[in-house]
Amino acid sequence: MTSRETEGDDVATHTFSVDGVNYEIDLGHDGYQQLLDALGPFMGAGRKAGGTLRRAGGKRIQAGKSQDAKKVREWAQEQGIEVSSRGRIPADLMERYEAAH
Repeated sequence: MTSRETEGDDVATHTFSVDGVNYEIDLGHDGYQQLLDALGPFMGAGRKAGGTLRRAGGKRIQAGKSQDAKKVREWAQEQGIEVSSRGRIPADLMERYEAAH
């Protein structure tokens, strides 16, 4: 990194995380674009984790912390909705469950 990428009028602080460690870096437009270019393939293959999700109607739900997965799966099966017995429950199914309850 050179001072050209970290100094100037267009410098902003950007954050990213790797293996649970959060980092902050001050970058200008060109430096930020270099960061995005470098991380882009990994971000495209990955998935967002944590934070909050916005549901229809503007309510926020905590990602991964909404309802008990077992209850959601039971409800889905009662409704005739196919859902796997393990793994992540799709967000649209979580929204349907929460709308019904």
